Amino acid sequence: MTTHTLSVSASAPAQRSPLQGLMGPCVRGAVFVALVTGLAYPLLTTGVAQLLLPAQASGSLVHQGEAIVGSQLIGQQFTAANFFHTRPSSTTATDPQDASQTVAAPYNAGASAGSNQGPTNAALIDAVAQRAAAYRAANGLAVNAVLPVDAVTASASGLDPHISVVNAQLQVARVAKARGLAPAQVQALVATYTEDRLLGLLGEPRVNVLALNLALEAQAPRKLAARTEGIKHVQ
Repeated sequence: MTTHTLSVSASAPAQRSPLQGLMGPCVRGAVFVALVTGLAYPLLTTGVAQLLLPAQASGSLVHQGEAIVGSQLIGQQFTAANFFHTRPSSTTATDPQDASQTVAAPYNAGASAGSNQGPTNAALIDAVAQRAAAYRAANGLAVNAVLPVDAVTASASGLDPHISVVNAQLQVARVAKARGLAPAQVQALVATYTEDRLLGLLGEPRVNVLALNLALEAQAPRKLAARTEGIKHVQ
């Protein structure tokens, strides 16, 4: 008599993907990093900055009474004869007539940029020549007068709030005449608002145009109707 033995083996467990064991740690790690770098760290640095350097952390805003009239770090365009003028700006904005195009918008803080044109670029050469002619005419200078570079070229940011001391001094006579002041009075204000090199070493002496123009307004205010371009409030 032959006996047949039926062998029954337990089914082998399904193999587990190596990725399944990593999902949990990866998700927890991502959440932890997001909370630390995206929430805790920004809150900490903002709190420390507001505690130690509140004015700078809030944008170095310039107040005139209760109104905010600008920032020490962002220039504004001035064109009236009774104000000191900032350096040229190459910033642009969207053309309201054609969204695919841009138009010149000097000191557009929402689009900081330079022209990126090289010294041999024909458009830049023409622009500098036009700016130089306009600057000499506005300030009563000779047609061949040597000008500081910041009087005819834009900064890399397009938002430079400063001009060189030489640039400011060349504008003294125009501003003094427009405001009915003695040139010595205006020259004294330029000296007062001239900032020295950073730490006495970095950069060059410079003049903050907004601060200087605010001082002019305080010393010899002009009627609003007499301004073709004035200090604008920041919304």
